[in-house]
Amino acid sequence: MRRYWISKNQIQDQNVILEGDIFHHIIDVCRQGVGSRFEVITEGESSANSGATSGDPNGSAYFVEVTEVQKRKAIAVIKEKRAIQALPTPRIHLCVSVPRFPVLEAVIEKSVEMGVAEIHTFFSDFSFVKTANSISNEKWGRWQKIVVSATQQCGRGELMKIHPPEKMFDLIHRINQDQSSACLIAYEGETTLSVKQYLQEAKSKRKGSEIKNLWVFAGSEGGFSTQEIEQFQKLDLQPVTLGPQILRVETACMTLVSVLKYEFDLMR
Repeated sequence: MRRYWISKNQIQDQNVILEGDIFHHIIDVCRQGVGSRFEVITEGESSANSGATSGDPNGSAYFVEVTEVQKRKAIAVIKEKRAIQALPTPRIHLCVSVPRFPVLEAVIEKSVEMGVAEIHTFFSDFSFVKTANSISNEKWGRWQKIVVSATQQCGRGELMKIHPPEKMFDLIHRINQDQSSACLIAYEGETTLSVKQYLQEAKSKRKGSEIKNLWVFAGSEGGFSTQEIEQFQKLDLQPVTLGPQILRVETACMTLVSVLKYEFDLMR
């Protein structure tokens, strides 16, 4: 079944009003018309994007039927509503040094599908670009469209947020290193600490306290420099190995996310 992402203000009583870009996409591009049935998805009120702390935390999906198509507007009547389950905890925050843009687009798309809560981009010694001015507004617009498209495809109930890039150590110092958070750094260099060992130690240090946020750092092409790893270690953040093979950026990111989802039973 086709799914489309809409804003809540497009729902009026028992109708969904389709105008602007979403009208063009559904009616002109996807060739939907009177009698067509599909789902539209809205985001929860207290999602990671909004920062709210009250209201319905889950997104909703509405099964609708198009009843009227005008020149620039269509009306669909709501047939059924269902709640979409919110992302389970711990929430995964993927921090990635800006790689080549096609690689970042692949990471964004798969992260949405894999249930990553947020992507934090940053600049490091080997990042593809070094300043925010190197990323055009058109690129940001394209990445947001990828998020929406992937959300529609997988039926997720909230839009994954992509944070603008910042300096790596500014990001590290902002991370809340409390009992409810854990942070690991993927490193292709010499280290004996595996992801499994790190997570066992992290859980042990918290003495049974629930981990609510998982922060994962992945380098761009070239990984992290020796100096950067030393700085991580000074902050008591130990690098972990993903095995003897050198993984591409997108492979490393999805490997880490998959391991964490399995370890914390996030595939239920």
